[in-house]
Amino acid sequence: MNMEKILVTGGAGFIGRHLIKRLLKIPNLFIYNFDKLGYASNAAELNTYTDAKNRYQLLPYNLTDETIVQEWIRILQPDKIFHLAAESHVDNSIHNPKDFIYSNIVGTFNLLEACRLYMEDDFKFLHVSTDEVFGSLRPDDIETYFVETTPYNPRSPYSASKAASDHLVMAWHNTYKFPAVITNCSNNYGPGQHPEKLIPMTITNALAEKPITVHGKGENIRDWLHVEDHVNALLLVMDKGLVGQQYCIGGDGELTNIEVVYTICSVLDELRPEHAPHSRLIQHVTDRPGNDLKYAINPNKIQKLGWSAQYNFKDGIRDLIKGCL
Repeated sequence: MNMEKILVTGGAGFIGRHLIKRLLKIPNLFIYNFDKLGYASNAAELNTYTDAKNRYQLLPYNLTDETIVQEWIRILQPDKIFHLAAESHVDNSIHNPKDFIYSNIVGTFNLLEACRLYMEDDFKFLHVSTDEVFGSLRPDDIETYFVETTPYNPRSPYSASKAASDHLVMAWHNTYKFPAVITNCSNNYGPGQHPEKLIPMTITNALAEKPITVHGKGENIRDWLHVEDHVNALLLVMDKGLVGQQYCIGGDGELTNIEVVYTICSVLDELRPEHAPHSRLIQHVTDRPGNDLKYAINPNKIQKLGWSAQYNFKDGIRDLIKGCL
């Protein structure tokens, strides 16, 4: 059977696993997962899905190894690549920026070069990035949103490394006619996310009756996007997105961090009234250095392709918590 070959980098990560699970539901696709299997990876989960043994293969390698990357791209010559592999935790980038430079910049460069040497006709490359490359909006300006033309202004080692990788991808497109598309998404949440992130950390600590820590006053605003809505957007952009274009993906879920925490606590109060109020567990801690004040996305461009967010934030949180009980 003539099967289309799809390579997902970082496919054992949070978003990558959800993407691969969806791809495995599409007939005539063979999925390769190129993942270095870092601390936030969960490759074993993917082996449990129907048909994974016949249409899925894990390649446990690091994109920073140029020789290995070129060899596998030469062997596979994939039809499409979803490039999600990246170090992504801001706190970790502050304490250990070197890993982010190598993974996010050098890794992307190695992949681009290998693909440029071996890509076939109809090949397409989707680079998955973040809204953090745009910097910070003013919390009091509700009419301001990130759009595809927003100037880059990264403010952490993480966002700087992702901004650099975005620039590499677009430079390869402009210089070599490399068939790439870039997406910039807002904060993701959903089942299976590593507990270092705000939402799973809050749920985990609340269920364990441990302190729920909030940076500063919790006034920083983020636009929350359910991971399944994100996957829908990625599949659509790969199918209909124009080469050389950028698409911003937001969940229309702008909340302060403290509002997110109180939402989780209120849902837990409904589901576990015997432990209410869960808000008693909230503790404010020193804010992280350079913590951006506000992210918000105008998704008008991708909506014109036919996408819209399907998950209401509180309903998504309720489903998430029910899955943890």
